[in-house]
Amino acid sequence: MSIMIIKRGIPEVFRGTISDEINSAQVFLVEIEKRFAKSDKAETSTLLQSLISMRYQGKGNIREYIMVMSNIASKLKALKLEMSEDLLIHLVLPSLPAQFSQFKISYNCQREKWTLNELISFCVQEEERLK
Repeated sequence: MSIMIIKRGIPEVFRGTISDEINSAQVFLVEIEKRFAKSDKAETSTLLQSLISMRYQGKGNIREYIMVMSNIASKLKALKLEMSEDLLIHLVLPSLPAQFSQFKISYNCQREKWTLNELISFCVQEEERLK
């Protein structure tokens, strides 16, 4: 396929962005892919920022809130930024509102560490108790 045929079939949005040095459809597709490639570093930064800045507002249920945080951690893992379950728990606890202060103190006074599932279960119980 000649470059002339490729250039004639290009949508208007791409015209003028294609170099005259492109001489095959394969090279053209590689160039288009480069233009639409997303930056893993930018996505990692955005996800990490949202995870760190999340705060539970008491709207919805706490289980879903923690699962959203866990989902963000999973996305970060896919981007090669893996965090331990302990770290995720230590990000969840400070994001809880002041009503959970006794709950947080209780966790910090215990010797044993909780799993994420235990944290979710205990948070749901605490949320019910607070209601």
